Amino acid sequence: MLEEKYSSKIQSRIDQKTKPPGALGELESVAHQLALIQSQGKEEAVDQIVLSKPTMLVFAGDHGIADEGVSIAPSAVTQQMVLNFLNGGAAVNCFCRTNHIDLKVIDAGILLPVESDAPNFVSQRLGTRTENFAVNPAMTSEQVTRGVELGRTVAEKSISDGSNILMFGEMGIGNTSSASAILSALSGRKASECVGLGTGITSEQLLKKKELVEKGVERCVGADPLEVLCQVGGFEIVQIVGAFLAATDAKVPVLVDGFIITAAAYAATKINPDCRDYMIFAHRSNESGHKILLDELNAKPLLDLGMRLGEGTGAALAYSIIAASVEFYNNMASFESAGVTV
Repeated sequence: MLEEKYSSKIQSRIDQKTKPPGALGELESVAHQLALIQSQGKEEAVDQIVLSKPTMLVFAGDHGIADEGVSIAPSAVTQQMVLNFLNGGAAVNCFCRTNHIDLKVIDAGILLPVESDAPNFVSQRLGTRTENFAVNPAMTSEQVTRGVELGRTVAEKSISDGSNILMFGEMGIGNTSSASAILSALSGRKASECVGLGTGITSEQLLKKKELVEKGVERCVGADPLEVLCQVGGFEIVQIVGAFLAATDAKVPVLVDGFIITAAAYAATKINPDCRDYMIFAHRSNESGHKILLDELNAKPLLDLGMRLGEGTGAALAYSIIAASVEFYNNMASFESAGVTV
């Protein structure tokens, strides 16, 4: 867990800025958390926070549960959206360009493979797609272990290339069903509480989705987090869990996106509770289960814009707030330096 010995000094630096204490609200909390993270292992608290090569990793995977008609789109759309990411045409591309965020796309196991030699494309497929978890375990324990390691590897590569702040996005038809099941299984809440409309399904589809998620969750009673991922997880989700674990080991913060990414974050904290210290929550998704996840993680998101797109869009948007927090911590005058008397 984070060493807190520099916390008071960091807070004092923030409080001495030319403003009333607490007047910058959550920006002060973000600056404090980042300064504390970057002070780990140092002889004194940092007076300058450094942001280097912010990177978005978008993981794509397909889900057998999609065959049950729990989404408005077929699984083939996952491949089409991966190509859209690589061509720079998706919302997450727009927001990454706006905030100068590097973007990489990872095929974690989609139904229709992508052939691409793009420098920002990584293929580390665990299979064609998961099994239908309403009937069978989504994947084998070997696939879970391999997926966590692959997620670690791609995050470690970005960190070794110079990134000291990461964001994760996702794409996968059916993945809100998987995220809902993970939330239900790990929290002990009823599946019906955790399932939402996803991409915008009908009331009949929603009822069916709740029943199917409940079937998967029934196999998870007493299961540890890795077994829960085996039973109801997704290929992209297990790799995102591994990426969270790698970021924590490297003491690198992660700006956490919406429902699916937060479900992976929740699973990661069940494996290593220290992960929570390195998470900054970008936004509150309009997906109903996301509020439950945020409560479980005692998280206060930076934005609430009514979004429910996924892809990492909320994290990419919130990065501008991170940058503003760093700017005020680094360069805003103190009462003493500005000659302001209070």
